[in-house]
Amino acid sequence: MIARDKLWCGVKQTQPLFGFREADGTVTGFDTEFCKAIAAAVLGDPRKVEYFNASDPSARFELLTDGWIDVLIRTTTVTAYRDRDLGIDYAHPIFYTGQGFIVHKDSDYESTADMDMARICIGGWGLPQKSLASHFTDIGLAYASADLGHDSAVEEFFAGGSCDVLTWDASALAALLAVRDDADEYKILPQLISKEPLAPVVRENDSEWKDVVNWVVQGLIAAEEMGITQANVANMAANPPNTEIARLLGVPYGGSSVSALGFDVIGAQFIQRAIAAVGNYGEIYERTLGDYIPRACTLNALAIGDSVDCPPGLGGVMYALPYR
Repeated sequence: MIARDKLWCGVKQTQPLFGFREADGTVTGFDTEFCKAIAAAVLGDPRKVEYFNASDPSARFELLTDGWIDVLIRTTTVTAYRDRDLGIDYAHPIFYTGQGFIVHKDSDYESTADMDMARICIGGWGLPQKSLASHFTDIGLAYASADLGHDSAVEEFFAGGSCDVLTWDASALAALLAVRDDADEYKILPQLISKEPLAPVVRENDSEWKDVVNWVVQGLIAAEEMGITQANVANMAANPPNTEIARLLGVPYGGSSVSALGFDVIGAQFIQRAIAAVGNYGEIYERTLGDYIPRACTLNALAIGDSVDCPPGLGGVMYALPYR
């Protein structure tokens, strides 16, 4: 990647908010911001990214393992099977979600407890089907599943056809509403029936590259925790208020020397370059998802944030490991 001076990043190009190809050919969304951050960190320029279409879930891992891309960042859930058997490794999760439900706003559905014999369409393959079946077995209810493909299930629900409920990853449900003029006629229920931590993916047995990707993500989260933003990072680097911030930004403090902490090839200031390019984690979230997926009192809020003011059982888990 360094030799070609370009990051090859596999992203979804069909999901608004996360990864979407616009009419002018540009690819935008939450996931693409992390591609830019990695390019800035390693190559010094967030524009040095080529986006590969990883929309097809059945081919996304092969793009990576066959060497077509350097990193996969496209709403991919961390699971033990994938981690163990597919020749891949995960970095730190960048978004926590789960399988959720969307219903018509005027319906009586408030949770799956109200869905006995409801007609439920499934917006995804494999895991959503299994999670739904397991959940309804656990709660002792039955449902009627429309035997439709993914696209047909989504169309059928919004057309008011044979679906009372549509279930899919909650982030995907939010993306569906983000582009609809009649979004206010629907509601996404707060209930989630699965854990879906989404994380960047790299090839297995490339620990140095995994470390780079992982610590760029960690650094963006740490920057938010420390109050480092895209606007103030240069000033923070020039006048660091403490050792912790100086170390994260790769600059000296109080006469101490700078340590690259093993990242000698890309330099001690790689996290500083990432923040300067895209901002901290919270800035990325607000810029791409904030208008459609509220962050407060969700798993994606900072663990050191306002969780004490959230309802019981709710609050953030975003937490950066110490960079030292």
